Amino acid sequence: MQFEQGHIYHIYNQGNNRQTIFFERDNYLFFLRKIKEFVCPYADVIAWCLMPNHFHLMVEVRDLLQTIKPTHGVTLSHPVSEKQRSINDSIAIMLRSYTRAINKQQNRSGNLFREATKAECISKSDGITPSFYNTQYGTIINTHNPETEYPQVCFDYIHQNPVRAGLIKNAEDWEFSSYRDYCGMRNGTLINRTCGAKYGINVEAWQ
Repeated sequence: MQFEQGHIYHIYNQGNNRQTIFFERDNYLFFLRKIKEFVCPYADVIAWCLMPNHFHLMVEVRDLLQTIKPTHGVTLSHPVSEKQRSINDSIAIMLRSYTRAINKQQNRSGNLFREATKAECISKSDGITPSFYNTQYGTIINTHNPETEYPQVCFDYIHQNPVRAGLIKNAEDWEFSSYRDYCGMRNGTLINRTCGAKYGINVEAWQ
């Protein structure tokens, strides 16, 4: 994944061979805590949705590197030095940590997620912004002014994902997305409600 500061990215991954990655409610909540721990130090979360076998994040990147303080004590024989961790490394650590927990819970082994996590830039106008993106439900195409409209399309798509998958009838019925936060049903702290407005994302209609 290639990130630049000050741009919006659609980050997503799914279970290896489309296998389930969230088996019970506590798994979803645990993953949300992981997002807060490993993604939020680098980026503001604009939208998110966790599905039974995949996840979507829409974020604006603030920092590419963070200084990580050592967790072990200082001794004369083991001096402590701070190190830098990239957003890529932090996301990878998050997924490995979650995988270890689920493997233990489910008495399984091996990869839980696909090897490559995708991160599409959706706020640049120099050709990096894609006019389409692939999901397990098909290709979503944006043909009308992608420079300004694609962030809104992605924002809406993330929240409508459970409806498109046939899991629920209305987006507000799905607990594990930021839809409820935007429409006033919940006061979640994971999202930055004002961040998307800079890119023309209409969030007022959701409130």
